[in-house]
Amino acid sequence: MRVTADLDLCQGHAVCAVEAPDVFAYDKDEDKVRILDERPAEFRRDAVRNAVKYCPTRALSLDDGTENTG
Repeated sequence: MRVTADLDLCQGHAVCAVEAPDVFAYDKDEDKVRILDERPAEFRRDAVRNAVKYCPTRALSLDDGTENTG
């Protein structure tokens, strides 16, 4: 599984950092998401999916080789 962020779409809502704080952080200097772990462990899948799902600007993508959620 690999997560990516489109920083052109990101508006710094930080929903992802709330949903998956081990994977995403809010960079207050840039007012954008920062990916802490581009390839998170499988046990983080549900949290990462929620982060992608609830991103208000759809700036996040999850690619696990079989689907693209974002």
